Amino acid sequence: MASGATKVMAFTLLILNLLMYVIVTIIAGWAINYGIEHTPTTVPIPAHIFPIYFPIGNMATGFFVIVSLIAGLVGIATSVSGIGNVLQWNLSNLLSSASSSILTWSLTLLAMGLACKEINIGWRDANLRTMEVLTIILSGTQLFYMGTIHAGLTNVIGLQRSGGTV
Repeated sequence: MASGATKVMAFTLLILNLLMYVIVTIIAGWAINYGIEHTPTTVPIPAHIFPIYFPIGNMATGFFVIVSLIAGLVGIATSVSGIGNVLQWNLSNLLSSASSSILTWSLTLLAMGLACKEINIGWRDANLRTMEVLTIILSGTQLFYMGTIHAGLTNVIGLQRSGGTV
């Protein structure tokens, strides 16, 4: 793949990931807020055991929502910084983008595993199903983004070794 095509593909995947991470973060923030507001009225046990009770999901919802919120926030930060790194397209910026994308992908995989567990357990709200689907899709698009960044790194290193310009 040519360096220009790799750059365009990486930029497109970054914009797509940024939009999906924003949506996941908004839904996870809403779910946490909903849980906090409805905990005192719906909890049959003392709230000091687990301060947030999620009446909209199942037993995996609390873990899934919190990990998805963390993955979404890290994904937003990685995508925003990655846009600047991809636009500059030099070795140091691509290495920075590659390392942060690996961290984001690992958090997204953790959230995806919890989403799969929540799907396996059973009943969920429609908003949680949306967040599950987006988390599963994000794990794939983040993997494709990492692949394009590593392909771009190969191109940039090859150009630098041959004495060409990036």
